[in-house]
Amino acid sequence: MIEFKNVSFSYDKLSQLNNINLKIGKGEFILLCGESGCGKTTITRLINGLIPHYYSGNLLGQVRINGMLVEDMPLYQIGQMIGSVFQNPRSQFFNVDTTSELAFGCENMGMPEDKILENIRLISESFNIKNLLNKSIFKLSGGEKQKIACASTAVFDPDVYVLDEPSSNLDAKGIMELGNMLKQWKEKGKTIIIAEHRLYFLNNLVDRAIYMKNGEIVEEFSSKDLNKMDTKKLGLRPFNISEAVSNDKIDLASDSNLKEYLSLKDFKMSYAKDDSALDIEKLDIARGSINAIVGHNGAGKSTFAKCICGLEKKSQGIISYGGETLKKSNLIKKCFMVMQDVNNQLFTESVFDEILLSMDIEDEEKANTILESLDLISYENYHPMSLSGGQKQRVAIASAIASEKEIMVFDEPTSGLDLKHMKSVGEILKMLKNRGKTIFVITHDIELILECCTDILHLDKGCVKDYYRINSQGRQKILEFFNLICK
Repeated sequence: MIEFKNVSFSYDKLSQLNNINLKIGKGEFILLCGESGCGKTTITRLINGLIPHYYSGNLLGQVRINGMLVEDMPLYQIGQMIGSVFQNPRSQFFNVDTTSELAFGCENMGMPEDKILENIRLISESFNIKNLLNKSIFKLSGGEKQKIACASTAVFDPDVYVLDEPSSNLDAKGIMELGNMLKQWKEKGKTIIIAEHRLYFLNNLVDRAIYMKNGEIVEEFSSKDLNKMDTKKLGLRPFNISEAVSNDKIDLASDSNLKEYLSLKDFKMSYAKDDSALDIEKLDIARGSINAIVGHNGAGKSTFAKCICGLEKKSQGIISYGGETLKKSNLIKKCFMVMQDVNNQLFTESVFDEILLSMDIEDEEKANTILESLDLISYENYHPMSLSGGQKQRVAIASAIASEKEIMVFDEPTSGLDLKHMKSVGEILKMLKNRGKTIFVITHDIELILECCTDILHLDKGCVKDYYRINSQGRQKILEFFNLICK
């Protein structure tokens, strides 16, 4: 059905693929795996026609779908056969409300109105997104946007699904719902190609895994191979969630500075009248702590982060740090935020300049050290927007480190990151903690939480549902939380 024959591709000077030969049969479930930047996303773009119809570069070899060359097929023809879910859901939206977005693909294909409405009903039930219908896309959380992106692809029922890190912004419940939807597609005989770093929700679904490195296919594994092998040796996250949480780093909390606090009082935020997005009566955060902010998609996590950084004009309340009451202007000076969509905060012409931009006083030696710590030194002269999603994420994290701000907020910092670079981010967060920085990490990544976090801030409907330290009891509590919402 899909065939790559001696395919090589480079974005201008940045080589991404080298001599790819691959056949994907009808109804196969294919996993593309490997470290960030290995070429997975480029493979997906060649299948859905974005290369060469949208992304320019030097393409050699042939990519065929049902015997037809992709480069000779118009995008609308490819779009009728292939549904795509991108790593950044915002990049595939065409409407301002969710229901119109779900209907958009079907309308373009000329489906009758009653069929479109029936498809939307069925998909909204399957994806558990009835509560998201008829809402402004701009008011959705990152995870909610990802659910709408997946649903808008499924609603016109394509023969082939191409998904690039679809779980990156989903909570544990959303990931399990995605896994169930993938299972339904597979049972219907759909062909599925998915590029992913989180692997546990794909267990028993994958027919073949294509392991890539430096733009080449290094090995192929069957489903039986995957269940037997130690994926960590390949730098991959585990297929079994029990392996992901088997470490016993349970007392990272012990050396946080309990004498100094970031204190919040009557901390509130509303986007509209009588619509409370955040309502925290009192909360004390220990200085020099790494706080994992958890909760369902839409619980108020990103709103909390923006308010902490002084980025929301409508936010109210008293924030004090080390006994000093801070105004919004003070917060902006003391805080640095790595956004969920890092494309919004990459400004310069090179990775190296991006790091220098965050420094009060430019220090090239320090910038090089930071880039080396995040495995980015070989990309220092590349334009940040030419990098993969995971590499962009690391550039934004490098900028945060370079800023030396006292309070740092990371919104899903490991989305799109492989095992090696997830652990690298964990080590960097611990290093910042040891320097006395107070850190907030919005994350659905249980592996990162157990790797480096000291405290859990559990938000629900904008309120603090729980706040506790990750000692032996706290570790058990966070594991129970993830297990409960996976049911």
